Amino acid sequence: MAYISSKANRWYCAQEIAYGQIPAITATNRIPAVKLTAQQQRAKSQRKDKTGSRTWAGMPSGMRRQTTFDLTSYMMDWPDTTTFPSQGPLVQAAMGGAPVLWAGGTAAAGGDAKNIKFAAPHGLAVGQAITFNGEIRFVATVTDASTVALNAPFSTAPVATNTIGPTAVYNLASELPSVSLFDYWDPSTAVQRVLSGSAVDKMSVNLNGDFHEFEFKGSAQDIIDSVSFAASQGGATAFPAEPPAVAFNYSPVPGNLGQVWLGAVPNQFFTVSAASVDISNNLSTRANEFGSILPQAISPGVREVQVTLELFGQDDAATLALYHAARMQAPMTVMFQLGQLNGQLLGIFMPSLVPDVPQFDDTENRLKWKFSDTRAQGTIDNEIVVAFG
Repeated sequence: MAYISSKANRWYCAQEIAYGQIPAITATNRIPAVKLTAQQQRAKSQRKDKTGSRTWAGMPSGMRRQTTFDLTSYMMDWPDTTTFPSQGPLVQAAMGGAPVLWAGGTAAAGGDAKNIKFAAPHGLAVGQAITFNGEIRFVATVTDASTVALNAPFSTAPVATNTIGPTAVYNLASELPSVSLFDYWDPSTAVQRVLSGSAVDKMSVNLNGDFHEFEFKGSAQDIIDSVSFAASQGGATAFPAEPPAVAFNYSPVPGNLGQVWLGAVPNQFFTVSAASVDISNNLSTRANEFGSILPQAISPGVREVQVTLELFGQDDAATLALYHAARMQAPMTVMFQLGQLNGQLLGIFMPSLVPDVPQFDDTENRLKWKFSDTRAQGTIDNEIVVAFG
């Protein structure tokens, strides 16, 4: 009998209607597999009874279970813009807010690169995103029913009849939904798994790697497998079968492609060498209540949205303005664009962030500035917006 290849693996993700209840999935729920680590442990309790020996007698069945996971997935293209991206449920699990799908529009005459006029009412709200010519931007102000002002200008201004592309926007919310992660393997007789009640405690996006990747870490209610499955686990009567196989062709997005816009008056920076964005929910679960082996609900704590940024120091006005903002503790905006083709874009926008004074790193031939763990701020659930385009 041959070993099981680690390449013979397929993942699916779908939002749960209720915590720990496995939802139905289709082929459209599949996401690119890079790495999934899941671990379930029994609670470490100490037996204090005297047995007449130094031998550990073991623990009884029925102890509380603690399940954690760490998932890394490539950012993939978004070919069907009439439905939400397949990785959307994981992003929503990290952020909380219900996603908003915008179908796109047509530009009208009279606008410019930052003030976009539409030929018909746009239906956009502040914080939503639009795309044009391989770029994504966020709505900073709704001027009127047919005009919006953007957080940063497009490289070229749309003209009449140009198509403004669709987006799927994910916002923050106080409560978090849960997802089920489906882990299928070949051959079909191997152990298949579902992580039910998966709650995302931390979502990370790193820039300037080989490919743009998402990392999601958190806890799950249970690991349900095809070998030990019993009816009613995860609310299912039978272990969920994998959807019929279809072609899964996608394009990972090169990690060096994108844009960075920084500043109170945003400027595009071409000197960023590394950056990361982390959303931490300080998550806990209702796992210590009498009468239950498994967690019963998600309980998010105070949210932390942090940015780490490295760039080459220069003496131009835009770079000096960053240092001045840090010294004066003045808020600025931050926007990252990942990708450079419509259908392969991800936008991350933080409207208010006060940087600390950067560390000067002179270990290499060129001076680098390092802004470490700078925390975004806001009023109510508006520290960050994420959009696919």
